[in-house]
Amino acid sequence: EREEIVKTVAPAAGNVVADIGAGTGLFTRLFSPAVGSEGRVIAVDISQNFLDHIETTCRESGLRNVETLLCSDDSTKLPADTVDVAFICDTYHHFEYPLKTMTSLRTAMKPGGRVVVIDFHRIEGVSREWTLNHVRAGREVFEAEIIQAGFKKIAEPQDLLTENYLMIFEKPHLAAESETASNQ
Repeated sequence: EREEIVKTVAPAAGNVVADIGAGTGLFTRLFSPAVGSEGRVIAVDISQNFLDHIETTCRESGLRNVETLLCSDDSTKLPADTVDVAFICDTYHHFEYPLKTMTSLRTAMKPGGRVVVIDFHRIEGVSREWTLNHVRAGREVFEAEIIQAGFKKIAEPQDLLTENYLMIFEKPHLAAESETASNQ
């Protein structure tokens, strides 16, 4: 399943990938070989302990293209126009300030950059009790929040995951943004 997720995220050699809410760095380490020596993976987390763990495990594994970045509860703290692909796995539901956080991510994304979001299906009567108690909202709410922050949904691959969904968004190119604005 992890390999399928990495294939779906499809980071290219030379890309800058931001693993938002990187946790223990599982996907950070999987993305590292995909972007190669010319690329970078930035592990972003609100916990310095997780980031220290990622630095240690990457150093021990010889992964030299990984950086860590301590974020706040309302900003990724990523520099503007630097990220090709952002990956948010089972983390979005933790965002205390989703609009501010996603707006900061939008600023960090290069035009045409992709955001891949994986989170838990939250469906009354279907999802597990833990999910219903732990995850603040369902896919439709999260999708609307991400679109409100200025992203465009471009794909939602089916049949890849069972208890989770995967959505892919894009930061529109400037021409597309001004065209959309003039049509409103």
